[in-house]
Amino acid sequence: MYMFIGEFSHTIDAKGRVAVPFRFRRGLGKGAVITRSTDTCLVIYPKEEWVTVAQKLTSLPMFDPKVKALSRFIFSSAVEVEFDRQGRALIPQYLREWAGLKKQVVVTGIFNKIEIWDDHGWKAQQKKDGVGSAEFDKQIQELGI
Repeated sequence: MYMFIGEFSHTIDAKGRVAVPFRFRRGLGKGAVITRSTDTCLVIYPKEEWVTVAQKLTSLPMFDPKVKALSRFIFSSAVEVEFDRQGRALIPQYLREWAGLKKQVVVTGIFNKIEIWDDHGWKAQQKKDGVGSAEFDKQIQELGI
């Protein structure tokens, strides 16, 4: 399994394309899927990881309202990612709108997946998460890390 790490700033062009760093594309070997996150960002999963996510969801009780809602949320917006020769991925308008992607974006590696945030959304999420605060440090310690 490839480990996605790092944070990169990029610009979305007029056609809705965003550059994905080469080292991330290398980790997407057999293709990828992009979809909405439950946070206000987008997630790119390598195909193998996407299959794992799908298997987990489909193994849950299919008539459970929470499972149905999550399945609709994730699968209805998913699309396979294709990269052009410059390593750019075309992000559909409905996904750009969901994540509030305007011009400047942050592409982050989150171990087994990649997130794409609007730059202001990324900063707001870090603040919301309490990154750099004593409370954040305490939460990390409670996790045993």
